[in-house]
Amino acid sequence: MSIADGAAGGSQTLERGLLVLQVVAESPGATATEITARAGLHRSIVHRLLVSLERTGYVARDGAGRYQVGRMLTTLADRARPRLHAVAEPVLHDLAVTLDATASLVEVVADAAVTTVVAEPPTDGPRFSYRLGNRDPLDRGAGGLAALAAGPAVLDEPARVVAVREAGVVTTHAELNPGAYGIAAPVPGLRSVRAAVTVITSRPDVAERAESLVREAARRIGDAARG
Repeated sequence: MSIADGAAGGSQTLERGLLVLQVVAESPGATATEITARAGLHRSIVHRLLVSLERTGYVARDGAGRYQVGRMLTTLADRARPRLHAVAEPVLHDLAVTLDATASLVEVVADAAVTTVVAEPPTDGPRFSYRLGNRDPLDRGAGGLAALAAGPAVLDEPARVVAVREAGVVTTHAELNPGAYGIAAPVPGLRSVRAAVTVITSRPDVAERAESLVREAARRIGDAARG
């Protein structure tokens, strides 16, 4: 990718910024060096553009210096299509009722898996729950692994993420909460965000039954969000 110097009309800086943003969107997890090579621009130009894009929320950088699209771009995309959260809510509610367990949507935000929608079952009793805005690591726990797997493959990604992408679902036990099973599936087909449907329960029988239901819920949300 490149933009010819001295192109007639328009704003070269804007075009370069959009080019860098496109590279980040197409190569989530790329470093500044990788973005520079793919954009075909000088590294100092890419550095300045990445600083501006990060400051305004259009890209986010994790602790390892890798970039992905930020929440501002997701917000703009959501305004142009059915909102992900709106279409996820009824699907998660059905899932929570069917399994009698908390169901949630988690999204990759910077270097964390953030809970953005929560559905609780209508029955009373002790259960594991996530609050809105809860942040979990991306490399442990079903939700983070599945959310990462919702995006395209990237260089040097963890083997566990590759396995989740291939299987379409993952179950973990006691990785984030003692005694808790996490069952999660990547939401397919979302262009501007990586997200997953997650169920958390202490019951092994529910965990076993949940895999196919969670995977189907993720598919329904992906289809509705693209519609």
